[in-house]
Amino acid sequence: MIEICGCKDCNKSKLSCARNISIFASLTDNELKDVVNTVKRKEYIKGEIICREGEILNKLLLIRDGKIKISKMTKDGKEQILHILTKGDFLGESNLFNDEASRFSVTAITNARICTISKENLEDILIKNPPISLKIIKEISKKLSETEDLAKVLATKDIVSRVASMLVEFSTKYGQEDEEGILIKLPINREDMANYCGVTRETISRKLSKFESDKLISVRGNKIIIITELEKLRELSE
Repeated sequence: MIEICGCKDCNKSKLSCARNISIFASLTDNELKDVVNTVKRKEYIKGEIICREGEILNKLLLIRDGKIKISKMTKDGKEQILHILTKGDFLGESNLFNDEASRFSVTAITNARICTISKENLEDILIKNPPISLKIIKEISKKLSETEDLAKVLATKDIVSRVASMLVEFSTKYGQEDEEGILIKLPINREDMANYCGVTRETISRKLSKFESDKLISVRGNKIIIITELEKLRELSE
């Protein structure tokens, strides 16, 4: 991990980098400059752990580019991925209002550049810009809802439904219209897909092959899936 004090990139790009973070999008240039002056940028390589479950996470992490995963270890020692975050997302907000240890681990799944704001500096920013507090609260609520939805999927749905649910979610977050359907550049590998669905890697491979033979999807190597029958996948996910 490489740490760089300040964020010269934001100044060079006329603050567009900071404005790409959803909670700061509505700030004026002067307000953004106050934010940028508190930022430290950190660079992580693929597979590097950003924060371990049980450690204190007393800063807000803003993803400039790259992808990260938020995960927990289950009672039987398996990784369960809770969220996948990418450019413009942020995390650490739920730990800013208490001194509790992090309830999850954070890992870079690609090379990633992350801007951080300390708890103390963020408190000053929130006092000056109350609307940001509301956006953070909304993000906490959103992630709690997503975690509850995932818990429901894992507890009540069969394997086919879980994998279909994941593909439908990815189509919304990462999909692009293509002449053959919805093209998804997968944000995670097969192992992480398995950990997201609570199954084995072999099971993921079998289900994707079955979906492909049923002409619901088209698999292009390990990185691309084209969804050709989105509505049928939705039905399977329910």
